Amino acid sequence: MMKGEGDARPRVLVRGAGVAGLTSAVTLAERGADVVLQEIGNREGAGASWMAGGMLAPWCEAESAPPEVTRDSLESVDWWAGHVPDVARNGTLVLAPPRDGAEIARFARRTSHFQTVDGAGIGALEPDLEGRFDKGLFFPEEGHLDPRKALGALRDRLVALGGTMSVHAPADGVQGDPWHGARPDWVVDCTGIAAENQLTGLRGVRGEMVLLRCHEVTLSRPVRMLHPRIPVYIVPREDHLFMVGATMVESESLASMTLRSMVELLTAAYVLHPAFGEAEIVETGVGVRPAYPDNVPAVTVHGRTVYVNGMYRHGFLLSPSRARRVGEIVFGGPAA
Repeated sequence: MMKGEGDARPRVLVRGAGVAGLTSAVTLAERGADVVLQEIGNREGAGASWMAGGMLAPWCEAESAPPEVTRDSLESVDWWAGHVPDVARNGTLVLAPPRDGAEIARFARRTSHFQTVDGAGIGALEPDLEGRFDKGLFFPEEGHLDPRKALGALRDRLVALGGTMSVHAPADGVQGDPWHGARPDWVVDCTGIAAENQLTGLRGVRGEMVLLRCHEVTLSRPVRMLHPRIPVYIVPREDHLFMVGATMVESESLASMTLRSMVELLTAAYVLHPAFGEAEIVETGVGVRPAYPDNVPAVTVHGRTVYVNGMYRHGFLLSPSRARRVGEIVFGGPAA
């Protein structure tokens, strides 16, 4: 019997407080582990997770992702709804400009669990889009959340379960002496692209986003705008904020956003509704997503270190299932 199933709680050091690290830390703490979460940055989500869209869209992702991504992400909406407040379960709307109408048919061929909607149906779902599009796809079982609020809620959940989190931690070793001289039984490494020297095949994929405030537009759900070259999503947040993203560039550069990316993202928002032309640009951001060659997140074990990495664009979608796998490794089996 492994430690944790008997008379002692396993001591687990989790490195990296992005979405993979926080979901793993909370999952382990819920199973009874003594969890210490350490982040090299100055807050939770200091890396790519802070720039995420927060879409929980297993059926839409099937358009370009392997079947296992959908299979492993079906639990994600329920998991998030059970752990953080304000998870919206209003589905996803997929649209395309009239000149790119063939993209709707292509997207439909590659996905499932959607309803085809006409112009009236689109207007019923999103009144501010009435009369602007003739055809779309509605995925009613999907949801979305505000990643920044969700990360903070997971941090608070970890502390409530008796875990601890610290920032400005060293890249190696343990900050402080959380176990009074004892070493961790397990290390769970969720440091993203920082672990590329330890993990074969890991690469960085640059993503860029824009945060807009537009009081003239109200949306209830994420809208994916299809385009043959760069699909764009517009995700509503509170106080008339909209996250518009995100490009995918095979680069690990964290340089400022490019003009081309800015134009593409803002044009997509404007095509969705011309009122975005008067929107306030609140923030632009760049992040580097870690990815494996197949773009599928993986959990790997090297000795007593468990690596959760390669989240690509599926961090919020797949982190619950990957965290569950971490719990099975540490505790020697699934939760009761």
